[in-house]
Amino acid sequence: MDKELESIQKFYDVIIEFFVNYSFQLIGAIIIFLLGWYVANKVSAFVKKICDKNELDVTLTKFVVNIIKFSIIIGVAIVAVGKLGITLTPFIAGIGAASLGAGLALQGTLSNYGAGLSIIIGRPFIVGNTISVDGVFGVVEEIRLTHTILSTEDAEQITIPNKHIIGEILVNSFEYRIVESVVGIDYNSKPEEAISLIENILNQFDAEVISKEAKAQVGIKEFGDFSINIELRYWAHTKHFFETQYKVNLAIFNALKENNINIPFPTYNIKK
Repeated sequence: MDKELESIQKFYDVIIEFFVNYSFQLIGAIIIFLLGWYVANKVSAFVKKICDKNELDVTLTKFVVNIIKFSIIIGVAIVAVGKLGITLTPFIAGIGAASLGAGLALQGTLSNYGAGLSIIIGRPFIVGNTISVDGVFGVVEEIRLTHTILSTEDAEQITIPNKHIIGEILVNSFEYRIVESVVGIDYNSKPEEAISLIENILNQFDAEVISKEAKAQVGIKEFGDFSINIELRYWAHTKHFFETQYKVNLAIFNALKENNINIPFPTYNIKK
């Protein structure tokens, strides 16, 4: 029992001695860190306002704000630790050695970070754009350092590691995606009439569904064995891509039928 009390007393004496000798340094370090944290928040908020005022991209704004904030916090933390009389040179050297080993072990992850930084700075696309890459497409919802998140018309989320975006063939169609479709009409029909009907149908859709800036294209694509093939190309909003395509096809079918324009089907004469 006496030994336990003696151990507690020694521990108590060490704590008291530490606070007597380092209390002012500790209080000073805490005050420096809290002031640094406050300044970092104020400066980052000020930078964000400037970026928003100049309508800078959301992703780039977040990146710049976070870099400035954490740079200030890290600098203040180094000053605060130095206030306690702790030298950081051995610690920094240890971090450097550990970073080398971690870098070799995490090459894939680090390549994602490098690619993410390239995307944020180079800005081949921004939040809200429609991109097609690596066999998938969707609307960009968020760009992070390690990956990019896309959303589809079916409310699916697609997460693409950034290293699979940089260096690949990337198609950025902004808010829309092109629809290419073909409908065949009978050789006895007038193609001018069919083209006019299709153009009128496409013009009936709102600009939020089918783009009015990129004009729809309708014309004869080829002369088939059984039909005159008319191609239509228009830009549908990515969030309603398939829905729009189905509605347009149904409207075209009904319009052609109402105007007695036949959609032929292959016929063959089989000789016995």
